Amino acid sequence: MMRPDRLTRIAADRDRGSATLELAILAPALLLLLGLVVLAGRVEVAAGAVEHAAATAARDASLDRTADAARTEAIAAAERELAAQDLRCAPSSIVIDTAGFAAPVGQTATVTATVSCTVTLADLAIPGLPGSRTLTSTATSPIDRYRSR
Repeated sequence: MMRPDRLTRIAADRDRGSATLELAILAPALLLLLGLVVLAGRVEVAAGAVEHAAATAARDASLDRTADAARTEAIAAAERELAAQDLRCAPSSIVIDTAGFAAPVGQTATVTATVSCTVTLADLAIPGLPGSRTLTSTATSPIDRYRSR
């Protein structure tokens, strides 16, 4: 008959190396999960930068006196903000709606800026990662109703 301590050693020998094997199986999955969390965070930071660029463009446009000057200033402001955030847009689109400048003095009017930026995932997370993401944001800013236009 076998002694109990020998049975314990045999059972322990069967489990030897199982922790290493479990780690080898789980490590790639955990690294992939960590990479996805980093990618999601970077996409959200880029989306925030696009929102900020749209808000800045709308605000700068609302401060100008003419529609043409507002459009020029808003586009420059949006490009400046995207560059300041080091966001490299493959194709970018900046659309400024200055129809509010045609409203008569005394009426409520607004300027709307829409900024779209397509960023590659390789720029956001891991170099060489395929794919891209288009981020779009729209912001509206009021024009002073009693200012001459």
